[in-house]
Amino acid sequence: MANILIVDDSDIDRMRAGKLLQREESFTITFATNGNEALEQISQARPDLIVSDLQMPEMDGLELVTTVRRDHPSVPVILMTARGSEQIAAEALRIGAAGYVPKASMATNLGQTVCRALESCESDRLHSHLFHSLQSIDCCFRLQNDPQLISVLTERVQEYLRCIPLGDEAERIRVSTAVAQALWIAHHHGNLEMETCGGLSDKEFQAAVRQRQSQFPATDRGIDVQVIINPEQAAFHINYDGPGFDMSQLPEDMQAQIADHSWLAGFVMIPAIFDEVTFAREERRISLVKQAVAEDGDGMEIS
Repeated sequence: MANILIVDDSDIDRMRAGKLLQREESFTITFATNGNEALEQISQARPDLIVSDLQMPEMDGLELVTTVRRDHPSVPVILMTARGSEQIAAEALRIGAAGYVPKASMATNLGQTVCRALESCESDRLHSHLFHSLQSIDCCFRLQNDPQLISVLTERVQEYLRCIPLGDEAERIRVSTAVAQALWIAHHHGNLEMETCGGLSDKEFQAAVRQRQSQFPATDRGIDVQVIINPEQAAFHINYDGPGFDMSQLPEDMQAQIADHSWLAGFVMIPAIFDEVTFAREERRISLVKQAVAEDGDGMEIS
């Protein structure tokens, strides 16, 4: 049974998030009203995951992410963001947040985001010892028009990342999550030819996705993925069959638009986590590179 700590100074938002997550029978929910109170609770009983408001008095979500990442690196933190705080949320991704959910779309996305993060953590623990023995990998996958394959491949990527020093367990989860976002972008905007201008609401976007992926030519399109991971770096080259999509069409205020268009979140998350990101329209390719964290003389990772 997963223990979720919800941190928010707003009684209404705190209770709302709790009720949304209590729909999941496997969750035990506890609450804190600010970052300092949350840290006191964590020191007494470490939760499996933290859901925190971004803007709070005394210690905000950004400070909480930094402290949890340092002292409890295996505990993922998901942030809840109010409209207008998207730029700060993007910074939180850079320093270690596992993801964020706009409060405007909590009813749709909070439970799903939490479940995915917990599944990633559980998978990470189960395969930890085996994949620490992995030295390197260079493999290719051909994903047909089946979205379920994306989550399966993401789980494998998280396991493969054991052979590269990344600083801590949370960073492996963040990298694998960002790979999943890149695969969704290739599927949605490459093969299904969904627009990138931000005009569709989340509901309209998902409805269009369901329709297009069951129609020709999307039914005949797939995604080729090359995964190259060694102790120096992790590289992912993702090629899709559809026409190249135009990155210049992304809205200039993309971070602000995520509140109502969560399908844009991957375009913000990916460059916040990877060291090198390339969207090559002519080659119909997305390339991602993550460099290893240096180790000291005792083989310990230096973050």
